[in-house]
Amino acid sequence: MTGLGPVTWPPAPLRTERLLLRASGAHDRAAFVELFASPEVGAHLGGPRPRDELERTVPDVPGRRPGCFVVDLDGAMIGMVTLDPRDAERPGHIRPEAGEAELGYLFLPGAWGHGYATEACAAALDWFAGVLPGEPVVLCTQVANHRAVRLAARLGFTEVRRFAEYGAEQWFGVWSPQPPSGRWTGSRVLQRQRAHGDGERERLAGEP
Repeated sequence: MTGLGPVTWPPAPLRTERLLLRASGAHDRAAFVELFASPEVGAHLGGPRPRDELERTVPDVPGRRPGCFVVDLDGAMIGMVTLDPRDAERPGHIRPEAGEAELGYLFLPGAWGHGYATEACAAALDWFAGVLPGEPVVLCTQVANHRAVRLAARLGFTEVRRFAEYGAEQWFGVWSPQPPSGRWTGSRVLQRQRAHGDGERERLAGEP
């Protein structure tokens, strides 16, 4: 897969029980800066980026690329979910030609603990299975990021291997789509999430 191939972008917004996944707009710029400047968000991602650098370099409309969904709660951006091709130079692939779609996500600290990451990622995966049926999705996170590993399991990712990268042990898993179910409601993964008794607080990598 290169990018999203023949998929038209952006798609119509995706609605879940509580969230809206949509393309980014100029009004989201401040939230993008907050995401990448946050020490909490950057804890498992190599640390935060300097705010002054972000203010200079983040474009007027950040995240305007195929595969980048803004996660909107009641009209405000609380995070992002991405489906980007995995870099061929990085370890962790399931096909010789690389380029697999890789799931990533980031949420503002104020949105942690409510299950929004689970709900938003599940909606993005459900959409992906509908537009690119049969295409797998991979996910990579630090083994030490226990909440992210648990979220991967709730979403249906299966561990494939572990390896060292960026000075830490990495967990690498793959998700294979089920037959498309039509419009996403979020109920399947939310039920699984409630059975585990907690919301998801962690997040994976993305770029502005």
